[in-house]
Amino acid sequence: MATFLYKLGRFAFRRRGFVALIWVALLAVAGVGAATASQPANDSFSIPGTEAQKAFDLLEQRFPGGNADGATARVVFRAPSGEKMTDPDNKAVVTKTVADLKASSPQIASVADPYQSHAVSKDGTTAYILTSYKVNAMELEDPAKDGLKDVGDKAQKSGLTVQIGGDALQEMPETGSTEIIGIAISAVVLAITFGSLVAAGLPLLTALIGVGIGISSITALATTLGLSTTTSTLAMMIGLAVGIDYALFIVSRYRAELAEGRDREEAAGRAVGTAGSAVVFAGLTVVIALVGLAVVNIPMLTKMGFAAAGTVVIAVLIAISLIPAVLGFAGKRVFGRRARRRMEERAAAAAASGADASEEKPNMGTRWARFVLRRPLMVLLVAVLGLGAAAVPAVSLELGLPDDGSQPVSSQKRQAYDMISEGFGPGSNGPLMVVVDAKGSDDAKGAAEQVRKTITGLDGVAAVSPATFNKAGDTATLSVISKYKPSSIDTENLVGDIRDEASGFKSDTGAEVLVTGQTGMNIDISQKLNDALVPYLVLVVGLAFLLLMVVFRSVLVPLKAALGFLLSVVAALGAVVAVFQWGWLADLFGVEETGPIMSMMPIFMIGVVFGLAMDYEVFLVTRMREAYVHGERPGQAVVTGFRHGARVVTAAAVIMISVFAGFIGSSESMIKMIGFGLATAVLFDAFVVRMAIVPAVLALLGKAAWWLPRWLDRALPNVDVEGEGLRKQLEQPAAAQQPDRDSDAELTRV
Repeated sequence: MATFLYKLGRFAFRRRGFVALIWVALLAVAGVGAATASQPANDSFSIPGTEAQKAFDLLEQRFPGGNADGATARVVFRAPSGEKMTDPDNKAVVTKTVADLKASSPQIASVADPYQSHAVSKDGTTAYILTSYKVNAMELEDPAKDGLKDVGDKAQKSGLTVQIGGDALQEMPETGSTEIIGIAISAVVLAITFGSLVAAGLPLLTALIGVGIGISSITALATTLGLSTTTSTLAMMIGLAVGIDYALFIVSRYRAELAEGRDREEAAGRAVGTAGSAVVFAGLTVVIALVGLAVVNIPMLTKMGFAAAGTVVIAVLIAISLIPAVLGFAGKRVFGRRARRRMEERAAAAAASGADASEEKPNMGTRWARFVLRRPLMVLLVAVLGLGAAAVPAVSLELGLPDDGSQPVSSQKRQAYDMISEGFGPGSNGPLMVVVDAKGSDDAKGAAEQVRKTITGLDGVAAVSPATFNKAGDTATLSVISKYKPSSIDTENLVGDIRDEASGFKSDTGAEVLVTGQTGMNIDISQKLNDALVPYLVLVVGLAFLLLMVVFRSVLVPLKAALGFLLSVVAALGAVVAVFQWGWLADLFGVEETGPIMSMMPIFMIGVVFGLAMDYEVFLVTRMREAYVHGERPGQAVVTGFRHGARVVTAAAVIMISVFAGFIGSSESMIKMIGFGLATAVLFDAFVVRMAIVPAVLALLGKAAWWLPRWLDRALPNVDVEGEGLRKQLEQPAAAQQPDRDSDAELTRV
């Protein structure tokens, strides 16, 4: 591995114009493809194997053209103080609005008159028009959305308070200016780390090229692969973070090789051969974690994982090919003027004294590593107890999926949600749909009526509508209104109670009862995610454990890496619960409504954070392994790893945190929560686990940290990540020259 990457680095450095041209051409092709692509499709919320999906599929068969999963909109009216919606003038406005809605778009399936559908509150102050569409929210065309908005604006002029809720006006969330601030912070951190604007600009430039290719490719393939713009949000988030980090690792190692007196081409080859090996395996752990999301078997999540994994692969390829090419263009400017002057002074002093020019004063990483080596047990206890304290709120974790009640208070959707809650009760914002399949029953109407009466008597039920049958008379639907808001645990318990009664209905009447609707679908998604959590964790951690054994030739180091990761993720989940569920510091992070944590958050954080955390583990510990293999004592190897890697890992972590934190400014609660959770997890993992727990554990283990049974050592492939084989090859003058002469031809054949 190291030898191949060494040759690739030198090839890219020498043929930098050719390599750079290839990547620019790929960016142009992807850009043209994105510009000419049709509108992205919808991320399917189908969840195979669940009751809610089974009910939707049944409705499509028994109620053709019913569009059970079609978009909906609720135009909510509130009368001025002292008036009622049943007053003649106000009733005329609503009636006119119903007619306008029916004529607003050919995609309209039905418009329910509130005076006929009993959608007027008991006190008469509130009413709503339920509008259903023939297609789902993401397939809804702009003219249909514009027509809905125009009708609402027209009704507003009558003097009534009018708000529109539902998913018909669903749009891509706005991340705001904080996303740009995250990139700006990254630029500042890089400039401080390298002391050179050129060196700081290289990771940003190459990361943006990689993200540009990745996002453009997703857009170009959206229609073919069924991807949506939501898919690109995760891809951009992950691609930008790892793209900057991987480039940072390569550039940092290149500068270190130059500081040791090597020429530029040799430095580029060695940087890619050593740090590039760490980048490849770090990238593999991220890809494993993201692709592993397919285990959950939710198409939307699978697509998001594969798309993000694709951007990570692009980031790795750019790091090992475009970075050495761009370094060739940068020349000596990868160092600032002051750094170049210091290098020249050290070289001159070394030549006069005969000392090693590469020796430097102990940096912060060296001093910290020596401190940990002196007090490893104390550092380990403080770090573990600190993360344990942060993890305490995770015990109270409540999972669910956000609804319009989690939207900003200023949004139209939230105001419509609140108006319905006040006028009709919170459960009216997310009615449950109960499907009665009476095809096997002798008395379909009797079976449906028995179901209605039984459900009406359950705790937590506010109302149940009369059964609506299909033309064949063998299938009926009932609308069940909960007393609680759709995302609450109480509503989830109610769904469980209805499903518990289903077996009794089957035996008594021969009818099969299924619960669905958007609320039922959300509950099933949450349950499916919970059920998949342990298998996913075993798969991802297991595969990554094997990969890290290959990289580090150790059993205990990968085990320590996995356990440290789990500790940081649980602590980050605790922070998410404290802010988004308990409301701690909610104002600081712009959280306007607390509630259950998004159900995909735990599995999502495990997938993304595990891969990213392994970046730091691989880069930092690989340098320690490299020093140990080259003859240093275990403690000395830890110090060497920190001397070369601590500054870079710190910068990489700050950059990744700033990129993720940029998404906290999103108007969408889901994106806000993801950004906060990932930023917090990286903070804990990079600065507590990797910077404190890792050196403390290695100090306590000593040589045992690098122990590997002989039989396992023979069974595992030797990928030479630490570059030992490369160093031996380069130490032989004859052998070292041959690869240089033949590398172009060999890489051309590859």
